[in-house]
Amino acid sequence: MIVVEDSLTGPHPVLAVTGLAREARLAAGPGVATVGAGGNPERLRAVLRERVRPGCRAVMSIGIAGGLDPALAPGDVVVATGVVAAGRRHGAHPDVVRALAARLADAPFRVRRADLAGEDFAVLSPHAKAVLHVQTGAAAVDMESHVAASFAQAHGLPFCAVRVICDPADRALPAAIAKALKPNGEPDLLAVLSALARRSAKVGGLVRLARDSSAAFASLGRCRALLGVGLGVPDLGELLRDVA
Repeated sequence: MIVVEDSLTGPHPVLAVTGLAREARLAAGPGVATVGAGGNPERLRAVLRERVRPGCRAVMSIGIAGGLDPALAPGDVVVATGVVAAGRRHGAHPDVVRALAARLADAPFRVRRADLAGEDFAVLSPHAKAVLHVQTGAAAVDMESHVAASFAQAHGLPFCAVRVICDPADRALPAAIAKALKPNGEPDLLAVLSALARRSAKVGGLVRLARDSSAAFASLGRCRALLGVGLGVPDLGELLRDVA
């Protein structure tokens, strides 16, 4: 099952692209439509292809991310200046980037403007994160932003992203846990228990991940409150034609 929720205060909401159901619930609100596909980029592409008319005025990727820049800690926020994927860079709309950064300027956490890396597979190990950081210069990585950026570009819409660091650059993400998601983006608790039983996941790693996730989602919730209606994306009226 795929998460698709619409909350409209007008004909052109901001489309919030997420991976996890919890991210979608946080993003939802006035002037926002949410879409997610359970951390599966191919499924997300399929869902977005069904939106022949996008029905939105902008596209925002919002949620948690893996850290690539060693200076970033769980709970730190990246306002994307662009997304690098498969050797290409999709720039975020500069006016939107400035507006989002201004909304978050007084936040009680660190906010960075930097590129994101987009990958179709989870980047799990500190070594893999370090390599990707060198290759792309990106501060963080996720599995939805590059898909969202491509969709926005295909429809001539402004793209932006707000991502909060969960697992930092020096911390491995347990492979079994990275896959423990249902298609609707909810955690698959049976898969987690099965991984523990097979010893493919360690209790210590899960405890650290739970702590990092708690910090990340607390920060994401504060971001959402500060962004407000339409996720803080300014109404760039000249870009609305032919998207109804």
